[in-house]
Amino acid sequence: MHLYQNQNLKIYNSLSGEKELFTPIHEGNVGMYVCGPTVYSNVHLGNCRTFISFDLIYRYLKHLGFKVRYVRNITDVGHLVDDEDDGEDKIAKKARIDQIEPMEVVQKYTVDFHQILELFNNLTPSIEPTATGHIIEQIEIIKQIIDNGFGYVVNGSVYFDVVKFNQSHHYGKLSGRNIDDMIANTRDLDGQSDKKNPQDFALWKNAEPQHIMRWPSPWGDGFPGWHLECTAMSTKYLGEKFDIHGGGMDLKFPHHECEIAQNEACTGHSPVNYWMHANMLTLNGKKMAKSTGNNILPRELFTGENTILSKAFSPAVTRFFILQAHYRSILDFSDEAILASEKGFNRLMEALDTLENIEASSNSTIDINSWKQSCYDAMNDDFNSPILIAQLFEAVRYINLLKDTKESLNSTDLEHFKKILKALVFDVLGLKNEKADDPENGKLEGVINMLIGIRNEARANKDFALSDQIRDQLIALGIQLKDGKEGTSFTLN
Repeated sequence: MHLYQNQNLKIYNSLSGEKELFTPIHEGNVGMYVCGPTVYSNVHLGNCRTFISFDLIYRYLKHLGFKVRYVRNITDVGHLVDDEDDGEDKIAKKARIDQIEPMEVVQKYTVDFHQILELFNNLTPSIEPTATGHIIEQIEIIKQIIDNGFGYVVNGSVYFDVVKFNQSHHYGKLSGRNIDDMIANTRDLDGQSDKKNPQDFALWKNAEPQHIMRWPSPWGDGFPGWHLECTAMSTKYLGEKFDIHGGGMDLKFPHHECEIAQNEACTGHSPVNYWMHANMLTLNGKKMAKSTGNNILPRELFTGENTILSKAFSPAVTRFFILQAHYRSILDFSDEAILASEKGFNRLMEALDTLENIEASSNSTIDINSWKQSCYDAMNDDFNSPILIAQLFEAVRYINLLKDTKESLNSTDLEHFKKILKALVFDVLGLKNEKADDPENGKLEGVINMLIGIRNEARANKDFALSDQIRDQLIALGIQLKDGKEGTSFTLN
């Protein structure tokens, strides 16, 4: 029996605006598509929050026993500057500035993207398709949309007729926008545009002579519109109807709205059962933006080479910080906030180390099954990671009580407690005990224990000056000693 068969998972559906009981189209199987990066620059921390959020979702679905096909695309063509239908392709622009081939830009920043997510301990998706690898599929979808009466050709470009589509469908249902209001708040076209209506969007763009990235099509050489690739790739790998489509909140309109329109115009039905959107990450209370300098890259965070933070922070601590907020809430990143997260993260890892040395008793005084279900209740409530983390700190409290022999667990309950706690911390949240994984920490621990031994000998000889000197110098290095009945332990701050 799989876990999902006795857990009631609810997901907030952006389409309905409500939490809904998750029922996959095919029992035991989940199809999930998440919009990936446009690879023209280094991935920034706000992007990473979205991908860490959906990694959490992917991990929990797998933990429940679902077989998940997770598709996350790479946009390597068609995403124009300012997300508009006219202008320069973001990748082509970067290639022109750096005087290199567009695919060199793509390769460089795709590698960076993968390296950063690996540092964050993200699982790789099942499939990671590229827009340029699916030009044929995109052309076929455009043909179908034209045949169904919702696309029109002008000067080698193809546009989606939003106004005509809205006569028989609902354009704006995901973002809550009304097309009449959109039309009323839009200036009339100045005659220079090929569009019938300002709301129309490009399915295929005619390539100007200077445009490097171009492919032949029935309408002439050109390139696909940005919104089309996700329709083509999600349909190819997950089918015309699949379970979950995710992305950042900023993609809800126009990108995801246009995806829905394209799918409905092509297939006659809505493509997705559950739409999910991760919220933004702000920095010191302001929106992250490269143009204003209010921005930090993950590598700058890990190395400490920035002017924003007081020190470097590890990928695991940063991941922990991100998961301390619900994926749908705005999260503000600051030095004070991540310092607090680092302390919490260290407490959790130290408790896990302590748990390994706890001995079983003949009876149990803690209801582990009740605590375990509280953890699942948190995650079943729209993947509520902050509530899960609160329950993990309840487990830390249990561990300290067990250590002080104020509570007890029999051997069966103790092993069950260890197993589920590790599964939630490492498999579901995707955290890493970096100190335990680093062989250098074994050497550090040996040196500290040697100094503790010298201090204990000094105390026994009533050489309190030396004893205090060792303690104070360790504190200055961020190493806190704790004297107890079972000897002296230490924590790294």
